[in-house]
Amino acid sequence: MAPSATETVNIPTQLKKPVNDRFTATELGSYKELAPTSFDKEAEEKGIGKFAAASYPHYLPTWDDVTYPPLESFEHRDHGLDADTTYPELLAPGVETVDLTPAMGTEIKGVQLSKLSNAGKDQLARFVAERKVVAFRDQDFADLPIAEAVEYGRYFGRPHIHPTSGAPAGHPEVHLVHRSAGDKTAESFFETRTNSVAWHSDVTYEKQPPGTTFLYVLDVPESGGDTLFANGVEAYNRLSDSFKERLHGLSATHSGIEQVNASRYRNGIARREPVVNVHPIVRTHPVTGEKALYVNRQFTRKVVGFKQEESDMLLVISPSHPQKTFASTMI
Repeated sequence: MAPSATETVNIPTQLKKPVNDRFTATELGSYKELAPTSFDKEAEEKGIGKFAAASYPHYLPTWDDVTYPPLESFEHRDHGLDADTTYPELLAPGVETVDLTPAMGTEIKGVQLSKLSNAGKDQLARFVAERKVVAFRDQDFADLPIAEAVEYGRYFGRPHIHPTSGAPAGHPEVHLVHRSAGDKTAESFFETRTNSVAWHSDVTYEKQPPGTTFLYVLDVPESGGDTLFANGVEAYNRLSDSFKERLHGLSATHSGIEQVNASRYRNGIARREPVVNVHPIVRTHPVTGEKALYVNRQFTRKVVGFKQEESDMLLVISPSHPQKTFASTMI
């Protein structure tokens, strides 16, 4: 979903404590990011036991004490609006495509994204908007200087600096999904839980959440580590007309407070003070015109204007529906 500010209302007073409702399990939230105290730089660079040395050590996470002011709104135009939808550069002769499911997901081979012209990048933005998740094989982003990879992403919109996660030194715009060698975080996580099903959309608490996201692989385990994607458009389409009508016009608060609290509790960082913002429960994509559910258990807290019990009942259905839709979409 492109980072449009036209459908978002900012909460006048930024809260200093967690939003109190049933979807906040604790005041620290469900924190999954790596903490500085669990990171062993030498072990990562040289390897330890069965864990090999990092293939890209310059990408290893760092946590500096640099802080940033609140994000300011900006004008954004999705480049997908400017694309040639015959995709002459992105899907040139010889490029192979395989749709992974009817509703979303395509695998593409035979094109190097870093070599696309601006017109090709426009086609990329449009194709991703249409197919939601696209896997491009044999890309070279990991081998480019980090600054070049960041600059490539800048074409699609302002890079987002995550408030708490580790980042490569000098490049806070890069959000690392990382587990350290021998990290025991999962063991403590499952001491109080039976599973880790917690579908979310990234940083929805921001006034202008991310649009296009680039995820590229540095090192992966031989097994496990799977990333699953849900389709908010398909989730919306499968609702009854009556329930869709009830959702239209409703908004909900999204909180980043718990995430920052969790980071501070674990001696982590907070690059910005946490924010709470309001977004429509049903959003319209600015390129495709599709409507999508825009709620998730990790950050969505309360339906605006509803009493707590009323909000709870609605949010029991809405955040869990996309992840259930994922399973049936993949059949």
